[in-house]
Parts: sequence; structure tokens; C-alpha cells
Amino acid sequence: MAVTMQVLYSKDMITKLKLNFINTERLFSKKRKEPFLSFFKVLGFYPRNIDYYLLAVRHKSISIQGTDGKLLNNERLEFLGDAVLNSIISDILYHRYPDEQEGFLTNARSNIVKRDTLNDLCMQIGLDRLLITIPHLTPDKSNNIYGNALEALIGAIYLDYGYLKCAEFIKERLFENFDILKQTAEENDNYKSGLLEWAQKNRLETEFRLQTETVNADNQHTFHTRLLIEGINISEGMGANKKESQQNAAAQALKIINANPDFITEIAEKANAQKK
Repeated sequence: MAVTMQVLYSKDMITKLKLNFINTERLFSKKRKEPFLSFFKVLGFYPRNIDYYLLAVRHKSISIQGTDGKLLNNERLEFLGDAVLNSIISDILYHRYPDEQEGFLTNARSNIVKRDTLNDLCMQIGLDRLLITIPHLTPDKSNNIYGNALEALIGAIYLDYGYLKCAEFIKERLFENFDILKQTAEENDNYKSGLLEWAQKNRLETEFRLQTETVNADNQHTFHTRLLIEGINISEGMGANKKESQQNAAAQALKIINANPDFITEIAEKANAQKK
């Protein structure tokens, strides 16, 4: 009899717990509604302080004024989230690649936190649909808004839940399995090759000029390379070796070229003026 009563009591308790959960969910929906539910779909968990997250999706183009008169937008959260993201990615890579040297780890981290990757991840989790911007601001006009918002979101999670929750979000939500992160980390974007092909096609002379090579107390080398096109300084790159510094300089140059449709004309004008 005692055993039977214990079983009935357990079932009764379970029923009460279920009813309490349902009532709590109903109350929660009535009080909180859309913002919490919208961010739950993106995060996989409910925010505790919704204000952090609402600020994380507010672009500077539509800043609001705080009680102290200062303009509020997601830029400060972006700054914080960038630091947290780099720290967590560094930790993941350090433990996942125990036999790799610093140069590989630095490149892998750069591939993961670069704007193209962060933009894609932002859209992948649906954060782009929550962004608050002026009506006509699009990624075409400001192609960093998605990646910046994702960093700001990570900053919001850090303030709301702390570092460990950020790490969980990045590992389990942004990179659902290690294969995705591994593929991104090991991408070998040959920017130098792409730049040289572009220059050859347009009959432009390029030169990668090593500016400095420094060695710190731990015998780690840092190379600083400058890229010139038709003798004009275009971009610079840093790296743990010459190849890496040239790749980074080429990557910056390609961004400049792609963003300026009149680049070739302007370079020709500057080169002619320099010869006179």
C-alpha cells in the first residue's frame, strides 16, 4: 500500500509541475511576448535582461537618446563582443589543434571572425531579421552591419549571462558541429593569387615590399609588408611570416578594389602624376 501511495503521489506531483509550467508559460507570454520570443528563436534560450539584446540590434543610424543624453546604439556592445568572440575562438582552436603553431592558429581565427563569415552566421541564425536600422540601409551600402550585430549580440550575452554562456552559444549555436568550424578555420583564401590575376588582366604592375621584420622576446617574428600597384601605396599587411603578411596586404587591397569601381582610373592618374 505504501508503495502504491508513493507512486500516486509522484504522478500527482508531476501533474502539478506540468500545470505550473503551463501557467508560467502563459503568464510569461502575456507579460513579455514578442521581444523575448524573437530572441529565443535566435539564441536558443530566453534573455534575462532584454534591454541588452534590444540595444545589440540597434544600428548607429537609428540611435536613441539615453536618460543621460548620450546616444545609444550597438557599437559599445560590438566592441565588447568582438573581444569575447576572439577569446573564445582562440580557446577552441588552441585545444582543437594541439600540434599547430601560432601562424596557423592566427590564420584560422582570422577566417572565423572575418566579416564575411560573421555576416553569414548572422543570417544563418536569423538575427538579421531583428536589426533596427534606418529604412534604406542595406548590406550593400553598409556590408558590416550583420557581422557587427552578431558581435554586439555576443556582447549582450556576456553581460546577461557571462563568459561560459557565450562559449556555449558560439560552440552549439553558431557552429553546431565541429566540421563547420573546421572547414571555416582551414579555408585557404589565396588573396595574393587573386590579386596578381586581377593585376595581370588589367596590365598593372604590383610589388610586395617588406617594410620591417621584428622579433619579440619569445622569438616570434612579425613581418610588415606594403603592397604597391603602379608604384602607388595601396595597402599593408602583418603576419608571422612573409607569405602571411603578403596575403593580408592582398586581402586588404582586394577589398579596396572591389569597393571602388573607379580604382583603375584613379591609380593611373596618380601614377602619371608621380612620374611628372
